[in-house]
Amino acid sequence: MSARILEGKVFAQAFREDAQKKAAALREQYGVQPGLAVIIVGSNPASQVYVRNKHKSCEALGIYSEVIEMPETTTKDELIAKIDALNTDSKIHGILVQLPLPEQIAAHESEILERIRPEKDVDGFHPVNVGRLVTGQPGLVPCTPFGCLRMLELAGIPIDGQRAVIIGRSNIVGKPMLHLLLGKNA
Repeated sequence: MSARILEGKVFAQAFREDAQKKAAALREQYGVQPGLAVIIVGSNPASQVYVRNKHKSCEALGIYSEVIEMPETTTKDELIAKIDALNTDSKIHGILVQLPLPEQIAAHESEILERIRPEKDVDGFHPVNVGRLVTGQPGLVPCTPFGCLRMLELAGIPIDGQRAVIIGRSNIVGKPMLHLLLGKNA
């Protein structure tokens, strides 16, 4: 098989259209507007841009979006209290804590991310979701590797029985990609 470059922008429009249809179907069938809450602590410029773009995308797709900006000085307990409130908020179906966290709470990242209920953990970082991914059970999966897998499928690139090379071993992309590909028998 010869090499082929897949351009994410080509697939992104199809992903957006699918998400918009699914959000509309939820509203029409059940009267539910999907809701995403993103918590950003501090003023990391790259994170600010990422969160702003996510908010705009949600609005364009008909998804309720709430951005919670917390100051750089936020404590672990203050952040956990905010997560607890969102866990019980019926209009919020997904929660994302934007990383990286400021220095004073970065050492508590695992504890903070684990506080998000697994069913609202849109990043797929909660140990329950990681465990489901590793054991091949349904659960929430990190977006970037899931998007990569969908691109391969939509491009008609066979995965079953193929050899795959993953560069990087982060918990955000590399490791989840490994398990997604293994789940497809790569």
